[in-house]
Amino acid sequence: MVELYGRDFITTQDWSVDELTHAIKIARKLKDIVKKGGRPPRVLDRKNFFMLFYAPSTRTRGAFEAATSILGGHPAFIDVSTTRMEEAVKDAAKMYDSYSDGIGVRILDKYIDFVYGAGLKVVKEFAKVAKVPVINMADCTYHPTQGLGDIMTIEDKIGKLKGKKYTITWAYSSKPRGRCSIQEEVLIATRFGMDVTLAHPKGFDIDPNIIEVAKKNAKESGGRFEVSNDFEKGLEGANVVFPRSWGTSEFLKVGATKFGIDKEVAIYSKHKNWRLEQRHVNDLMGKPAIVTHVLPVMRGEEATDEVMDGLNSVIYEQADDNFYAKMASIALTMAKEVPL
Repeated sequence: MVELYGRDFITTQDWSVDELTHAIKIARKLKDIVKKGGRPPRVLDRKNFFMLFYAPSTRTRGAFEAATSILGGHPAFIDVSTTRMEEAVKDAAKMYDSYSDGIGVRILDKYIDFVYGAGLKVVKEFAKVAKVPVINMADCTYHPTQGLGDIMTIEDKIGKLKGKKYTITWAYSSKPRGRCSIQEEVLIATRFGMDVTLAHPKGFDIDPNIIEVAKKNAKESGGRFEVSNDFEKGLEGANVVFPRSWGTSEFLKVGATKFGIDKEVAIYSKHKNWRLEQRHVNDLMGKPAIVTHVLPVMRGEEATDEVMDGLNSVIYEQADDNFYAKMASIALTMAKEVPL
């Protein structure tokens, strides 16, 4: 019996593979109900989900708000710029804990000056203080509901995951970004037995602790994990490719103010050939072959429009599945029973 009621969801590593599989099963059932014009059970009736957005959002905010409403709850959107957040995090956490049945926190990138670890520290402080479940809506390190929804999409599109190759590759962009989605994909894909290749130019290494956990995940699941500094080699035989930019290790270590945005972007410019094009999909990827992205995609930089709007792209199905993954996450953690 899987029991997730009252549990935090800071990273997919928090939940067992059986628990993640159960959450995906519930997400698929919710999706089936909604797509057929039905109404999911109102398991969050008279429950409040307080969503604290330190950082802006398009899909995450929309998905959590709609999901909470459909389940009968009240989504309370908190734009942190309108609050008195100079007070201690633990004081704010204690207050929102008393008002809510669940708390979501999103804090990354510009709000933390791109300093790696600063966002996760805040999310963990909320989880430490609050008695209600805390859902990580993306920080500098993890993005669990994104990873959950993405695995759901990948499995639906390519079938059995074990042994399939998933290449998560750095791709050129003219703007700096953090690596939460990248790291979450590495973690969840290695837990489901995929052969994961992380491709990036030298200097763009991800968290070494994540690397070690991914290796352990792969060993336990029967999958593989490797790192490549060759773009095209990393794409060879891939069934899934996720092209996305992220900051250099040094930039994320000290932050934008100290390192300098212009200096960082100049480094990116040396790797403009790290762009996914249709020829890569046609000539290098395996069969089946899909291209994913968590959005927003930097069109013309990370990948061409031909790729992102092409037959191999599943980016909109992915965004749709993420809605149901988020719905399942709050239903299972905030409701004692989910009768599906």
